[in-house]
Amino acid sequence: MKILAVDTATEACSAALYIDGEIRERYEIAPRRHAQLLLPMIDSLMAEAELKPQQLDAIAFGCGPGSFTGLRIATGVMQGIAYGADLPVVPVSTLAAISQACLQKTTHDTIFTAVDARMDEIYWAVYQRDAENVARLIGKEKVQSATEVDALQLTGYGIGSGWQRYQPELTARLGQQLIGYDADYLPSSAQIAYLGVVGVQRLQAVAVEQAMPVYLRDKVAKTTAERIALKKEQP
Repeated sequence: MKILAVDTATEACSAALYIDGEIRERYEIAPRRHAQLLLPMIDSLMAEAELKPQQLDAIAFGCGPGSFTGLRIATGVMQGIAYGADLPVVPVSTLAAISQACLQKTTHDTIFTAVDARMDEIYWAVYQRDAENVARLIGKEKVQSATEVDALQLTGYGIGSGWQRYQPELTARLGQQLIGYDADYLPSSAQIAYLGVVGVQRLQAVAVEQAMPVYLRDKVAKTTAERIALKKEQP
């Protein structure tokens, strides 16, 4: 199986190529340079493997949640390649990709993944290792305040950029449910590619017109007045 994966949902920009069990990746932490870097990364990988898009089996992309601008870049690139080569698409959650990286590096089975969403909020999800060592979502992915997170009465390990900025709030909220944390996790196309293969195998690939980014927020930005009103409405 041959799958191209792209991700620009956070400050990390990456592309990866999965070829029959082997993953090659280009990765760079480069805020605001995703549009300049992504296509050259893809061209380099494809040239190195001597592949044309029509020889791929599918394309996987980090569908979010994450940076609105970043998600638009990855979505646009994915759509261009998938339409042009008539390829199916596997949308892969940013939070799932980060969780998968932790599952592959550690023995932790339950992951509390938090990514800084700005505006005093985080993207939050609980993932668990399934029987095939794949990150499985427990509950729903949410955008919320760090003081509102729910670990669903599970004990787990915290990862992601949200832990860097909101560690005191998250630790206080989770208490004994938290066994430790590591903020140095960002999504990577290597995990996007791996989960893309799993998605194809589990018949989760979709037509390109059905592959949409996931923002979680209904609105890109709120005014100061709207944010104040929202906080007053919260219990």
